[in-house]
Amino acid sequence: MDHSASLTTLQLLNMMDGRNTCLVDVRPVDAYNGWRHENEKRGGHIPGARSLPVKWAGYIDWIEIVRNKEIWPYHQIVLYGYNAKDTEEVARRFKGAGYENVFFYHHFPDEWAGNENLPLDHLPGYQNLVYPQWVNEVTEGRTPATHPGGRTVICHAHYRNRDAYLSGHIPGAIDIDTNALESTRTWNRRSPEEIRKTLLDHGIDSDTTVIMYGKYMDPDSDDEFPGSAAGDIGAIRCAFIMMYAGVKDVRVLNGGFHSWEDAGFQVDTDDVPKTSLADFGRDIPARPELAVDINEAREMLASEKAELVCVRSRPEYIGEVSGYNYIEAKGRIPGAVFVDAGSDAYHMENYRNLDYTTREFREVEKIWREAGLSPDKHLAFYCGTGWRGSEAWFNAWLMGWPRVSVFDGGWFEWSNDPDNPYETGVPD
Repeated sequence: MDHSASLTTLQLLNMMDGRNTCLVDVRPVDAYNGWRHENEKRGGHIPGARSLPVKWAGYIDWIEIVRNKEIWPYHQIVLYGYNAKDTEEVARRFKGAGYENVFFYHHFPDEWAGNENLPLDHLPGYQNLVYPQWVNEVTEGRTPATHPGGRTVICHAHYRNRDAYLSGHIPGAIDIDTNALESTRTWNRRSPEEIRKTLLDHGIDSDTTVIMYGKYMDPDSDDEFPGSAAGDIGAIRCAFIMMYAGVKDVRVLNGGFHSWEDAGFQVDTDDVPKTSLADFGRDIPARPELAVDINEAREMLASEKAELVCVRSRPEYIGEVSGYNYIEAKGRIPGAVFVDAGSDAYHMENYRNLDYTTREFREVEKIWREAGLSPDKHLAFYCGTGWRGSEAWFNAWLMGWPRVSVFDGGWFEWSNDPDNPYETGVPD
């Protein structure tokens, strides 16, 4: 077979059983997750395909991305997308890097997505991980077909930095300081009464559709929470607390403000006024099971049906650093499962793509399963103070894992009690 051949659907089906066949989806990550960008009959991707958007073809680190996805020159690579132009551009990158066995499948939108007898995979909670074009329709008052309707509030999350909002935000978005939802003393979520007041002051009740996003800040800035921790992770932290409180429909913009700018949409700098409400509509917390506090964390450590999951950096885990200037103790909780989140306390490279979008969910699942995690257990994710734990939890929730929580106190609360055991060093 010609190594640059255009495959029929039948030929692709015959190739998919081969151990060396590697399917590559060059569409946007949101289409891979399940959104129907071109009005195809069904959303999602061919099972087993890897996400490698054409957008990334211009990245200087492109070949590193390919290797991290374990796509190797011996593979028979099958590229598919929405059009031949995109697949051919990605093919040029592969061939320039020494990949010779590159094939094309040009019938995905019509024949594959259009045939209900052919399998598709998708991120179960993809509708809660939205993309810029969807948000733009909301800002323009064009309600998408998947949108539930009713009141919508777009929230730009920041940590003590309204200038990040005022310097540029999505049109119509209001700002929310993460400190309004979590205590500056414990960094745990605030009391139900305080959460209720914050949400109502921001025009949010239980029936409001909330779209959360953050802005990536300069990691060399003087901000106490630099880099992505001051943006996207903070947005997901707010989303977690809102869902815990009982907001029924919380969405997160995949890639945050960076993806909005990448898409070329309008940016505003006005200070949008907040419209307060009087009644949240249900008791807070409506979903208490999403949060685990320290007593339940101790119980989970002793249970065969539960796991505490540490999503910190390796230097924090082995006790080289505490990770924070306000946490003195160094070490880890004995018995917790470690899944490396990234380079330090303020970044989560292992859960992000280079454009700050959420990493391919099957890759995250593979890492978790190799660490011994499984969806049949109750999992509580934690970090130092809850931000990274919230992002890992959000990944698991989007993946449809049924019993996932955030251990809100994390290492900060655990290490503040001298009676709690801890470990340092490289585990045996």
